[in-house]
Amino acid sequence: MITPKSAANAMITPGGAGWRGLGPVSVRGVAAADRLMVLDTPSLYFRAFYGVPDSVTAPDGTPVNAIRGLLDFMARLVRDFRPTRLVAAMDADWRPAWRVELLPSYKAHRVGPGGGDQTPDALAAQVPVIEEVFAALGVATVGVAGYEADDVIGTLATRAPCPVDVVTGDRDLFQLVDDDRGVRIVYTARGVGSATAWDESAVAAKYAIPGRGYGEFATLRGDPSDGLPGVAGIGEKTAAALISRFGTVEALLAAAASGTDDGFPAGARAKVLAGRDYLVSAPAVVRVACDVELPAYDDRLRADPADPQRLVELSTRWGLDGSLNRYLAAAKSVYATAE
Repeated sequence: MITPKSAANAMITPGGAGWRGLGPVSVRGVAAADRLMVLDTPSLYFRAFYGVPDSVTAPDGTPVNAIRGLLDFMARLVRDFRPTRLVAAMDADWRPAWRVELLPSYKAHRVGPGGGDQTPDALAAQVPVIEEVFAALGVATVGVAGYEADDVIGTLATRAPCPVDVVTGDRDLFQLVDDDRGVRIVYTARGVGSATAWDESAVAAKYAIPGRGYGEFATLRGDPSDGLPGVAGIGEKTAAALISRFGTVEALLAAAASGTDDGFPAGARAKVLAGRDYLVSAPAVVRVACDVELPAYDDRLRADPADPQRLVELSTRWGLDGSLNRYLAAAKSVYATAE
């Protein structure tokens, strides 16, 4: 029988037969410079749910595709990007009232019959398990009432004293890239099979905008996935040209109203002025909040579970041995013990 004492500083082995002792993580001879990885957890578990077949189930047949897909992806991320700190950002409020007040169309198409997000039942049932697994592993989970995961991520990225990798499938977070601070977006384009790090030069090359200008660009162009209409008649190329010329939506509006600047493509000034009401309110909706008051958390990457006994229980109940093995082995590999 496995006890908390025998399980401490250990790792699950396949088949649930017991634990293979790994010893505690040593911080002597750290294998990589201090680096924070922040997970856009809702984005990632949605991608895992749709990217991993629902035939991936627990011993009782319950789908665990989002759980296992997310853990396996985290293992690859930790192995490939070598963070020494890890935070899972959560949506405490997926559609904050203050954003809806500014822009009623914000995510309106995602509202279900009961007023909540249209999350499939099979995924909604897995989210509490993900949170329990994170707690047992010792992965810091941070959500703040009245804010989305994006806002938690923006605050963490802005305040971090070390380089930051933000892992997401949401291009909105490209607005956080900052070469001076060492903030990159690790973007997963499809499912959770692979990810690519984006810095300012990558964003600029892809969208022909200043590297940190994605939020302004998205506001002007619009984004149907978030219920952002954009400015009628302003497409991606014109939006890129205007943001490259004026920098911010506020500066663009001021130039359009002045009637003296010649930096507008043909017909664009009239379109901007016609969309003024939208452009006055939308930037505050699109921009990630970077000043959220966060609760206390411990973001140290752990290779020894915070609650070994509970992790054994969760792994046995949900059939997570292989995925947890891979994650814990990846976390262990970040640290090198001095000979």
